Amino acid sequence: MRDSQGRAPGYAFDNDSLHSDELHRCLTEAYDAMTFARLAETGVTTGWRCLDVGSGSGSVARWLAERVAPTGEVTATDVKPHHLQEGPCLTAVEHDVVSDPLPEAAFDLVVARLVLQHLPERLAVLGKLVRALKPGGWLHIEEFDASYEPPLLTPDEASARLYTAFLDAKCAVLRARGGDPHWARNAPAAMRAAGLVDIDPRPRIELRTPGSPGLRMQLNHTYHLRDELLAAGLTEAQLTDVRALMRDPSFCAASSVVYSVHGRRPQADDGPRPLPEDAR
Repeated sequence: MRDSQGRAPGYAFDNDSLHSDELHRCLTEAYDAMTFARLAETGVTTGWRCLDVGSGSGSVARWLAERVAPTGEVTATDVKPHHLQEGPCLTAVEHDVVSDPLPEAAFDLVVARLVLQHLPERLAVLGKLVRALKPGGWLHIEEFDASYEPPLLTPDEASARLYTAFLDAKCAVLRARGGDPHWARNAPAAMRAAGLVDIDPRPRIELRTPGSPGLRMQLNHTYHLRDELLAAGLTEAQLTDVRALMRDPSFCAASSVVYSVHGRRPQADDGPRPLPEDAR
């Protein structure tokens, strides 16, 4: 099911946007190295069957396909999979993880990078992903916690207030679409409540400076979410000014906290336990 503009429920960043390619480049440059190192810790190797949910540009799926070759298989899914290129051991599938079924006990590794926080149904989807794991299989989740990403150096106090106003408006946009830009901190507890064990959360924070992929991603959001940011109360003048600020060599800010979390389905698990209300 999609909204009137063809976007997935809860997902604010349209893969058909003119700005989607740059967003994918920023995500790849900023986070692929971390993601790949964490996935390697699961032991993913030849013969594994993997699922990459909300695969975006497919960089994670391609890396996995190289790891599981020649006898493994990677399924990369997205509601708009036209950015995905199939290849050896890699299949691309149009799939809405909220409404479309997944096979149960089918995968050695399931990856959901920057997906669940955007979905109002995130806990139901989490349960679906856990059920898709083979006993002993790994679920790997990465999400942003945008509750902490302050400006650190700005030309003046007005610039600091402007950047903060932009961050607040962006969070309001995501919440209006049913997302929770702070949910990442709750991911480990939600994974445990879903029945996973050996849960290993790793938070990461970095510096955003002009030209860095993290700050280029923020700049991209001012274009990608322009109409919704204006509806949230920003003005065209403020967008112009905050773009200039993020290009100012004297500017720097802390990134949001990135939580990289994986957990394993117990060998003898018959299915996830019911999710408590407070695992949100």
